[in-house]
Amino acid sequence: MYVVTNRDIRQDKSGLGQFGSRPNRLGPNELRFANVERKGNKWNVDWLDDVLSRTNVQNLKSEFDLDIDINEDHYASLAVACELARKSRTNKTNILIFVHGYNNDIKAVLKRAEELKKLYKVEVVSFSWPANGGGIKGVADYKSDKRDARSSAGALDRTLSKVGHYLNLISKANRKKLREQAKNSYEHDREKQDQLYSRLLHKNCPFTLNLMLHSMGNYLFKQLLKTTVSEGNQLIFDNVLLVAADTNNKDHAEWVDRIRCKKRCYITINENDQALAASRAKFGEQQLARLGHYIRNLNSGQAYYINLTNAPWVKNSHAYFEGKVVRRNHKVLIFFKDAINGRFAEEGMKYRSSGNFYEI
Repeated sequence: MYVVTNRDIRQDKSGLGQFGSRPNRLGPNELRFANVERKGNKWNVDWLDDVLSRTNVQNLKSEFDLDIDINEDHYASLAVACELARKSRTNKTNILIFVHGYNNDIKAVLKRAEELKKLYKVEVVSFSWPANGGGIKGVADYKSDKRDARSSAGALDRTLSKVGHYLNLISKANRKKLREQAKNSYEHDREKQDQLYSRLLHKNCPFTLNLMLHSMGNYLFKQLLKTTVSEGNQLIFDNVLLVAADTNNKDHAEWVDRIRCKKRCYITINENDQALAASRAKFGEQQLARLGHYIRNLNSGQAYYINLTNAPWVKNSHAYFEGKVVRRNHKVLIFFKDAINGRFAEEGMKYRSSGNFYEI
């Protein structure tokens, strides 16, 4: 599995110990890519070379018919994008970009990504920010991670910008070829050209690209969207999932309505979410109601709110997309399977107009 991170890299350590608990010493926007593989109880970490060799670039250019100059420098992110496209086309799988939440060390992030890959049959790329709390506890621990989330917004913005750039680069040559094919088939009928082009595009590029943010990962995304110079908020993703969002319900529409997606933006809510209740309790009345556990003021013009509060087996879970919840409740599993794979996941659910949410 691929990990992109702005964590400090500890070259004096081995295995997962190489992922530090602080931002990269070159700055919080500095990114590194790693290919991480589990072997038994151990994890092997292979850091990708920052600059690709000319031979590697030439091979990628030829395989994907990329519009790039091989004499310029190209980076590890290009190789990752091409490998993911290759895997998705071969295995007929979709791609999920996953951003984790508060107080997650790299081992916890990888175990969750591994579970997502297994449960939902997707290729998972994790964006990991230094959410270890700095080795302290309680309120100070939470505040430390919140500071790191704010400082990591630029790194996430760069990551999503790269995703959008390479998606466009890889598909550009393919789109041009398919457009010519459609034009030659129906030279004098533009409507049929467009219909054939759409069918050919779906057949030759069958995977979807989706984004899932969990817990405080949503706060990080919110910081990215608040700036007017963000590059990461391009039209990249089919679905965007804001799961158990540890950010204010108040005024959330101001930034949620800036999210761009081709199909759906889902916000999941569990009023009994124990972790979000604890998050709110840390600051008492100063901490406003969290978006992920409050079913009032659901007023975003584009979000689809999914209230899972009363769904069997959800109970007080903060990660109701995995574990016992989805093993016991098939409908919750199906919702996340559809949402994570870029489909219309609210179909078949009950819509409550009084609260503007869907429920199982």
